[in-house]
Amino acid sequence: MMIGRPAETEYAEWYAGYIRSVAEDGVLDLLRRQPAELTVLLVQVPAARETYAYAPGKWTIRQVVSHLIDGERVFGYRAFCIGHGETNPLPGFDENQYVVHSNAKDQPLTALIDEFDKVRQANLACLERIDPSGWRNIGVANSQPISTRALAYIMAGHVRHHFGILQTRYGLAGS
Repeated sequence: MMIGRPAETEYAEWYAGYIRSVAEDGVLDLLRRQPAELTVLLVQVPAARETYAYAPGKWTIRQVVSHLIDGERVFGYRAFCIGHGETNPLPGFDENQYVVHSNAKDQPLTALIDEFDKVRQANLACLERIDPSGWRNIGVANSQPISTRALAYIMAGHVRHHFGILQTRYGLAGS
């Protein structure tokens, strides 16, 4: 299913980088591929390095993956709501506060990888059922207008962004 790229009027400017990072037209195909790509990147991390942060005050590898799960849940819920015609504003979220309360420090990386995969699969099942006209629905999240299809691109771009950070700042080798 091709949903088309979102117009710049369909999302807040702070999401532009995520959306630009997705050059593919088939965003749903990319969303399907990303869990396996993330797994390949993360299974190489030795258990002792899972709690590594590249600088003081930065998230550990576990916390980055926990953040990906949180973002996946929030963006997926927004896409579900807006894709189904929700007109009530949806709240924003404080990613740093979510990480603080995530208990990621006590979760093995393998469990976090599995959780991300499950949340993504649930979101894909939802996205694949959205009525074609629902992809262009515009709702409000974090006090800004946003479309269902922009959220799909944001989900993919958000993972791509952090995948790059895991490679460059945490020294993980991608395939």
